[in-house]
Amino acid sequence: MKTMTKLWATAAICGAVLSGRAFADPHPDAELIIEGELHIATRAEPPEHLGGVLPEIYSGWLFRTDETRELQMDDFDNPGMLFAERGEDRWELAEGTANQSCADCHGTVDSLAGVRAVMPKVNENGELWSLQNYINNCRTERMGADAWGWNSEPMKDVTSLISLQSRGMPVAVKIDGEAAEFWEKGREMYYTRFGQLELSCANCHEDNWGRMIRADHLSQGMSNGFPTYRLKNASIVPLHQRFRGCIRDTRGESFAEGSQEFRELELYVASRGLGLPIEGVSVRQ
Repeated sequence: MKTMTKLWATAAICGAVLSGRAFADPHPDAELIIEGELHIATRAEPPEHLGGVLPEIYSGWLFRTDETRELQMDDFDNPGMLFAERGEDRWELAEGTANQSCADCHGTVDSLAGVRAVMPKVNENGELWSLQNYINNCRTERMGADAWGWNSEPMKDVTSLISLQSRGMPVAVKIDGEAAEFWEKGREMYYTRFGQLELSCANCHEDNWGRMIRADHLSQGMSNGFPTYRLKNASIVPLHQRFRGCIRDTRGESFAEGSQEFRELELYVASRGLGLPIEGVSVRQ
């Protein structure tokens, strides 16, 4: 059995390598311009903490097909916008024992411009929280309403709406001070091999980005486009759901969405994209 596991791991890695650099590079000159007006940078110099392991950092948008890239360039065609539009209705909906809505405290949703760009971050109690944690804290502590599930439709709607307010703003997560310990744990997880195939995040997104593995063109795994509308799922896919899918693909046992481990990994992955702007709501295959 151990020998078979090694063979599976070798086959997976060789499959990526043998597909060759004919498919290896992101689109050389594609530009992400939303509605012909908003220019979103898709290339940037890597942050210093990457230590030169990547020559340049690229948005996952550059690794998609022409048709998929075009969907994101037109808000009318972008299917993720349907979730953001539903989020607007939820923003105004009064709920819970306090009969309060998001708008009652925050006003118009554009007051949250920049929030997605700094997530996840350390809260006032020294805990690392994702955007979903902040939303549920408002619901339970201020509105007297039930918390939403991490992958529930209401959570997808509102996180899409909030993320949209930061579109074009640079990723700005903090990785020093109180956040340093969480960042280090996330970094350790990024380079840890999981599952029967014994693969880490880095094996795909650092060592083999650009190559084809099965039918997928591997990106550098940047998270600035999340939450993303994934055509394969026909739905918004939150980042932790994608983490879980990646670990599942290694034939490993995953952590839960919203877990401490995934929040730490979220912070580290976000920090790899420092220099890229938030794209939400992006479209991927």
